[in-house]
Amino acid sequence: MPISLILTVLLILFVLTMLAKTVRVIPQGRAGIVERLGKFHAVLNPGLHIVIPVVDRVLPLIDLREQVVSFPSQSVITEDNLVVGIDTVVYFQVTDPRSATYEITNYIRAVDELTSATLRNVVGGLNLEQTLTSRDQINAELRGVLDSTTGRWGLRVSRVDIKEIQPPVSIQDSMEKQMRAERDRRAAILTAEGQKQSDILTAEGESRAAILRAEGEKQAQILRAEGDAQSAILRANGEAEAVQKVFAAIHESNPSQQLLTYQYLQTLPKLAEGDANKLWFIPTELGDALRGLGNAFGTLPASDLADAPKKPAAEAPKSAPQAPGSYGING
Repeated sequence: MPISLILTVLLILFVLTMLAKTVRVIPQGRAGIVERLGKFHAVLNPGLHIVIPVVDRVLPLIDLREQVVSFPSQSVITEDNLVVGIDTVVYFQVTDPRSATYEITNYIRAVDELTSATLRNVVGGLNLEQTLTSRDQINAELRGVLDSTTGRWGLRVSRVDIKEIQPPVSIQDSMEKQMRAERDRRAAILTAEGQKQSDILTAEGESRAAILRAEGEKQAQILRAEGDAQSAILRANGEAEAVQKVFAAIHESNPSQQLLTYQYLQTLPKLAEGDANKLWFIPTELGDALRGLGNAFGTLPASDLADAPKKPAAEAPKSAPQAPGSYGING
């Protein structure tokens, strides 16, 4: 009895094991390869599948998602015989699980070796400066070569990026010095340009200020000249009006020749007034005036001689201060 029980238990365990091996569930993003009697039989896509135990063998699942592999630094010699270290990152995806299983032993290692060889070929035709400034070109060439080669392995290379380029230490020091000198040169140029613009703006401002000052002075001189002209015109008009009034008053009062001669003699001393007068010329009319005045006083009666000075004295302040020059005109 115990033996039969043991056999029954063993049979149940065997049946359960076979059932477990018969049913296979493939998760999303994975694929399975089924070999029947050592030969490729089918590709198991995501979902539930039934396989025959012992006869069918399911190989390790293959990841169908896009994979990112960062490869270590590769030493590459440039065209100008400089050794640089280049780190690359490859983005690829398995598109054919059968080819990825049977066409290549280890496709990740194969991609690594192919990337290193292609990188040496591409960078070997470039100098250091081109290598540092032509990353997009290198990435495009690497991707084209890798994609065309790995297609038969059931892979699709979507992108290749150069993560880092490490020049030699001596070259790095030279590049830093060159960059520092270039920055200093640009700073000096910018400073000179700023000083130049400042000088130009200062000169333009001074020129504009000088022009404005000249314009202001010009306008001020014009206004002063106009004011002087108007003042001269007004003075001339006033003097003309005064002369006319004096002339009219003289004609209205009808002065005698003796009065005019007397006023003329009173005006003569004023010609010598002033500190600048060093020499005084006596007019030739002075003798005629004195002679006429003497004759006038010699022919007048005593009563007229007594009244003669009073009458001009009363009229002289009235007319002489207004236009002294009028007697000179008449004389």
